[in-house]
Amino acid sequence: MSDYLLDESPLSAGIIYRLLSGSICPRPIAWVATQSLDGQANLAPFSFFNVASVNPPVLAFSPLLDGNAQPKDTVRNLEEMPECVVHIGSEALIEALNTTSASLSREEDEFELAGLEKAPMAGITVPRIAASPVAFGCKLYELIRFGDQPLAGTLVLAQVVSIHIDESIWDGRHVNIDLLKPIGRLAGNDYVRATDRFAIERPA
Repeated sequence: MSDYLLDESPLSAGIIYRLLSGSICPRPIAWVATQSLDGQANLAPFSFFNVASVNPPVLAFSPLLDGNAQPKDTVRNLEEMPECVVHIGSEALIEALNTTSASLSREEDEFELAGLEKAPMAGITVPRIAASPVAFGCKLYELIRFGDQPLAGTLVLAQVVSIHIDESIWDGRHVNIDLLKPIGRLAGNDYVRATDRFAIERPA
């Protein structure tokens, strides 16, 4: 059994990352498209992601600073053009999603790298992934930096202004998980499918 009081027994950022990512899981994946002021598109997956509010609808995801304490292109783009499209990572597109996790220069387009077609997203300028069954067009609500050290997070709160959803997975009330096939993130190179599920009735 191990107990750590971080002020007295500090763990390195790398060790804390492994502890957090290995125990707080599975995590949904936000596949986020952004665009710079000069029109350069960016696409990147983030597994520090969830719903923050329903009314108004707000999504939350947190890109980390890299090992040199530099922000991701996603954050740089949001500071220039405060819009994004959040797609749900799904099994059908997992190879393309993994491809877009590569570290590229800001001038390179991850859509092109992964062979993904762009499509217009209602209400915003940033394009969505044409093949993605679920996409949320968002405007930046707030951006909160947690520091300037390597692996410090930047919390992005993105308010949903438009939704694209494939009618084959949505009946107007429920999303068909078996058709959406969302995937979750574990640690390292590991992912998980949402196929082994069980239900428990909630108390009244």
